[in-house]
Amino acid sequence: MSCSRIVAETVWKQIESTSLVTDEQLSILNFLFGKNFERATRIVDQRGVKRISGLPSGRSIFQVMGESKRKEEYFCFPEHFCACYSFFFDIVNRGEQLCCKHQLASRLASSLGICIEVKVSDDELALLLSKL
Repeated sequence: MSCSRIVAETVWKQIESTSLVTDEQLSILNFLFGKNFERATRIVDQRGVKRISGLPSGRSIFQVMGESKRKEEYFCFPEHFCACYSFFFDIVNRGEQLCCKHQLASRLASSLGICIEVKVSDDELALLLSKL
């Protein structure tokens, strides 16, 4: 694990433990993630993060709105995957970023406890996941 990831993980855990974010934590995350973090904060401010949880398993995936005029929404797992173009181009192919703005928005909203919570059956969740 890179030093950047370790620092980011430490900050995320601090935010999760208090459900608050300080200016210092915002500054650190902005330094690590740059423009993607700035864009993620806009998505969170617009309440653009949904956590879709399956019942009774409790498994979940995030649905995060995009910034384009079409207002697309992307499914993502904050630490591992996003269905957006940027994830595949900037992260997987070029290795230029640690994660995309949708992953950051879902992690920030989850850490602060401000996701829009949506409960579905496990079957419905499986159907959503099968479309990825």
